[in-house]
Amino acid sequence: MSNIIDVADLDCVYLSYDEPQKEEFWVKIKNIVPWAVRVDGVEGSDNAHKAAAEASTTDRFILIDGDNLPDPEFFNLQLEFKNSHYEKAVYRWRARNHVNGLMYGNGGLSCWTKDFIQNMKTHENSDGNTDTCVEFCFDPYYWAMHDSYSTTYPNGSAFHAWRAGFREGVKMCLSRGKKPTDLEFKSAVHKRNMDHLTMWQNVGMDVEYGNYAILGARMGTFRTMLTHWDYKEVQWFQNLQDIWDSEVSTFSDDAILEFNKTLGQELNTRLDLPLIDIDAGQSKFFKYHYRLNWHNIGPMVKEIDVIRKQEGW
Repeated sequence: MSNIIDVADLDCVYLSYDEPQKEEFWVKIKNIVPWAVRVDGVEGSDNAHKAAAEASTTDRFILIDGDNLPDPEFFNLQLEFKNSHYEKAVYRWRARNHVNGLMYGNGGLSCWTKDFIQNMKTHENSDGNTDTCVEFCFDPYYWAMHDSYSTTYPNGSAFHAWRAGFREGVKMCLSRGKKPTDLEFKSAVHKRNMDHLTMWQNVGMDVEYGNYAILGARMGTFRTMLTHWDYKEVQWFQNLQDIWDSEVSTFSDDAILEFNKTLGQELNTRLDLPLIDIDAGQSKFFKYHYRLNWHNIGPMVKEIDVIRKQEGW
């Protein structure tokens, strides 16, 4: 027998760290969700999620990332748990990415259970498990959902745009959390991840600091696939801060443009990635048409079920 829960009956936790817009977003979120509570500044993704679970008074709760603004109508929805699998699952809805127009789970609203979080070991607490060392999503009860109910703004500063791009430039290269060889790369990486990777590496020049997001994505992929750098270092923000400080922070816009071109040529030649340098107008045009036919279906529709239907599985 199914169980129906109003989203408004669940606790809501705003999980912020160092996002430049976090105070502004917190005010806006409190206006949308007056009952929201906040967890701020916890080091490590796994640790931060555990702190969010501790802050919730309900066994299941909604989580809002620090650079995300939810659509108000999300909190008028109902969640229907059809069976015990639905009761156990964590739900991650898509977010609209302000930089490149992508719509996938990165930065999106999520709905967790305390039990799931308390028992997971991911990111900095992964204990050598490569499946979860840089991502949550390989647990069978971590469900990617079809609909989109928020917008993520990862470009609050030059550094944050670069860091967001770098992290996705690393993660989207991996096959179930593991690094493929350069020869395996095109066949091992999931097609949708490859699509997302190339979007991060090409689109975004129409927004502030979009050039830094593109640079970060190209640098993350280059460092992961074409050097001996340990991709698991992406777990810790301080490691990324060190790369930024030593290699990127003094770049001018012209230097970024040239470095992006150089990296693009290397990634195209050595990994066969389709990289081009499009201007702000072309980027804006692409993003408009990319989203033009999007519509939500329902909050409990899983992404994989829609893909199966579309592709005739």
